[in-house]
Amino acid sequence: MRKYYQFAFTILLIFGLLASCSQGEKKYRIGVSQCSDDIWRNKQNSELQIGAYFHDNVELRFAAAYDSDERQIQQIDSLVKTGIDLLIVAPNQVSTISPAIDRAYDKGIPVIVFERKTNTKKYTAYMGADNYEMGHLMGEYVATRLSERGRIIEVMGLKGSSPAIERHNGFRKAIAQHPGIQVVATLQGDWTEPTAYNTVKQWLKQNKDAGKIDLVFGMNDRTAMGARKAFEEAGGALPLFCGIDGLPGENGGIKLVQDSLLDASYIYPTHGDQLVQLAVDILEGRPYPKETKLMSALVTQENARVLLMESDEIMRQSHNLEQLHEKASQYLDQLGNQRTLIFVALAAIFLLLALLVGIYMYYLQRARIQDERTQMEHEQLDFYTQVSHDLRTPLTLIQGPLDQLLRTDDFSHASDQARELFFIVRRNTHRLTALINKMLDAQVGTIDPKMTSEQVDAITVSQPIAAPDAVTEQDEDAPTVLIVDDNADIRAYLHAILQDKYRVLEAEDGKRGLDLAREHVPDLIVSDVMMPVMNGLEFCQQVKKDIISSHIPVILLTARALDEHQIEGYASGADAYITKPFSPELLLARIHNLLLSRHQLKDLWGTKPATKLAAAPPTPTVEDTPAPIEDAFIARFKKMVEERLAESKLSIEDLAADMGLSRVQLYRKVKALTGCTPVDLLRKARLSQAQKLLQETTLSVSEVAYQVGFASPSYFTKCYKDEFGTVPGETRKTN
Repeated sequence: MRKYYQFAFTILLIFGLLASCSQGEKKYRIGVSQCSDDIWRNKQNSELQIGAYFHDNVELRFAAAYDSDERQIQQIDSLVKTGIDLLIVAPNQVSTISPAIDRAYDKGIPVIVFERKTNTKKYTAYMGADNYEMGHLMGEYVATRLSERGRIIEVMGLKGSSPAIERHNGFRKAIAQHPGIQVVATLQGDWTEPTAYNTVKQWLKQNKDAGKIDLVFGMNDRTAMGARKAFEEAGGALPLFCGIDGLPGENGGIKLVQDSLLDASYIYPTHGDQLVQLAVDILEGRPYPKETKLMSALVTQENARVLLMESDEIMRQSHNLEQLHEKASQYLDQLGNQRTLIFVALAAIFLLLALLVGIYMYYLQRARIQDERTQMEHEQLDFYTQVSHDLRTPLTLIQGPLDQLLRTDDFSHASDQARELFFIVRRNTHRLTALINKMLDAQVGTIDPKMTSEQVDAITVSQPIAAPDAVTEQDEDAPTVLIVDDNADIRAYLHAILQDKYRVLEAEDGKRGLDLAREHVPDLIVSDVMMPVMNGLEFCQQVKKDIISSHIPVILLTARALDEHQIEGYASGADAYITKPFSPELLLARIHNLLLSRHQLKDLWGTKPATKLAAAPPTPTVEDTPAPIEDAFIARFKKMVEERLAESKLSIEDLAADMGLSRVQLYRKVKALTGCTPVDLLRKARLSQAQKLLQETTLSVSEVAYQVGFASPSYFTKCYKDEFGTVPGETRKTN
C-alpha cells in the first residue's frame, strides 16, 4: 500500500505546481520617470495606464522627480536596478539627466525620451510635440491679436529644460518679425503658478512706471494664471494672458480660455496610450519610428467650447474604460479562483482513484479462496457504485455553474483571454466527467472504451453545440442589406449579425458603396459616418439624390453621439441614426421596421384594394414618409406607362430605357416602392384603362383590348376576369 500512497502524494504535488504556475505571455516591466508632478503629468500617467489595459503583459512603474535633477537621477538608477525592460523618461533638464540615461541604455535597456529632449544620443526613440513650433505659432498669434503693436512680458519655464528653451526661441523668432511688438521683460519661472505669481509681482513692484502691458505670454497655462493673479492684485486694466498646455477638465487651459481667464492656449498633447504602444512595439521587435512628432492645436475663444466638449467626451469614455477594466479584472480573478478549485478537485479525484486502485489491489491479494474472492468482488462492485455516485455529485456542482455562467451577460462581455480560460475549464470538466464515466460506470453508453482522449473531447464538448439556421447567399427571397464601413472587423461583425435573415453586400467606403447601391439596388443600407474617399453623410446624400437608389432606407452607425451630429445625419437624408456601441437586437429591430414600412403595395391604377406583404406596418412617422424624389419617380413611371399603353409590343426594357435605367434597376426599384413587378403594373394599367373605356365608351370588347395594348381579345378577357372577377361584357351591361 505504501507505493500507492507515494503515487497519490506525487499526483497532488504535480497539481499543486500546475495550479501555482501562470501560463501567460512574457511580462514587460516599463519604468516611467516623470520630471515633475502636475495636472499635465497626471493626465499623461492616466493615459499610460489606459494604454496598458490593452496589453495584459505590461506592468508600469511610475516615479516623479518634482523638478529635481538629483531625485530624477536616483529614480532612474533605482528603476534600472529593479529589472525594468524599458525606460520612458521626461528629462528635467537637457544635460543633467543624460548620464543616468546613458547608464540605462548601456545596460541594454531601450530608452524612450518623451516630451523633453536631452543632449545624449543614447536613446531608442523620441516622442513629443514641436516646442519650437508652439512658441513660434503663439508669437504669430500674439502679433495678430495685438494688431502688430504692443508691449508684452514673457514668463519662462524651468531654466535649462528643452521645452522652455525651444518655446522661447520660437516665440522670439516670430516676435522679431513684427517691429511694433516690444518684449518689455523676459522673467524666469519654473512651470509652477506660485513661482510665476511671485516673479511677476516682484517685477511689477520694481517697474511701477513701466507703462501699459498689453499681453503676458506664460510658457504654460499655470504660469499664465500666476501672472494674471499678480496683475489682478496690482490693480488697473488687465492685459491679455496666453499660455500653453490646453488641458481638458475644470481647471484646464481649454476651460480657462472659454471662461476668458486666458485669451489663448496651445494644446500640448500627452498621448500616453500611443507612448505605451511604441514601447510594446520596441519590446516585441516590431518596426517603430525613431522620431514621433505629436500634432497640436491653438485654443481660442472661437474653438474652446467645441474642444472642451470633445475633451469631456474623451474623459468620460476613459472613465468608462477604467470601470470596464476593473470589472474585467474582477471577472478574471473569479476565473482564477475557479481554476484553482478545478485543480484541487482534480487532485482530490485522482487521489480517490489512487486509493480505489490501492484498495482493489489489496482485496485481490487477500482473495486466495474462491468463495472469499467472489464475496470480495461483490463488495468491490458495491463500493465502486457508491464512489461513482459520490464523485458525480461534486462534478455536477462544478459543471452546472460553469454552464450557467456561459449564459450570463458578464460572460458575453468578457475578454478573449477570459473566454479562452473559461472554455479550457469547461472542456476539461466535461472531459473529466467522461473519463470518470469510462472508469466507473458499469455501462459506458456513448463513450467507447477504445476511444482516444481527442474523441472523448469531441463527444462531450462538441455534441451540445448546434449551428443555427442561416439564410444563404443563394436565397433570393431574403432582403438584401448593403454594409458600408472602412473597418473590416466592423463589417465582419455586422455580417455575422445580419446573415441569418438577410443577403449581405459589403463595401469598404462610400464611393464603392454607391457603386454597389446603383448596381444591386439593395433593400436597405447600413453605413458608417467617418470613412475615407467618401464619408457616410456624403454617401447618404448621393444615395437619396440618385433616382435609382433614392427609395433605399439608410441607417447611419457612428460614435458621434452629440445632438448636432444626429441632426447633421438626418439632414443628409438618413432614415435612422444609431450610435456606437449598439445593441444587435436594436439594429435588427430598426432594419425590420424600415423594411416593413417600405413594403406597402401602392395601387397606382386603382384596380383593387391594396394588399400587405407582412404584418400591418406601423403608423408612418416623418422618417417613414416617402421622399419627394420617390413620388416623382412613381409619377414619371406611371406617365410613361400610360403614354405607351396601346403598344402591344411594349417591353420592360423599353420602359427602363425611357426612365434612364437598366432593366434590373427598374425592376428592383419599382418592386421596392410598390411591391409589384413592372410587368404586373403594366398589366394593371392596361386593365384599369380598359375598365374605364368599357364604362365610358361604346367601343367593342375587341376594340378596347387592342386599344390598351392586348394582342389577343381572348387573353384580354382572361386577364380582365382574373383582375375584376367578371368578364368585360358584364362590366358594360352594368353600366
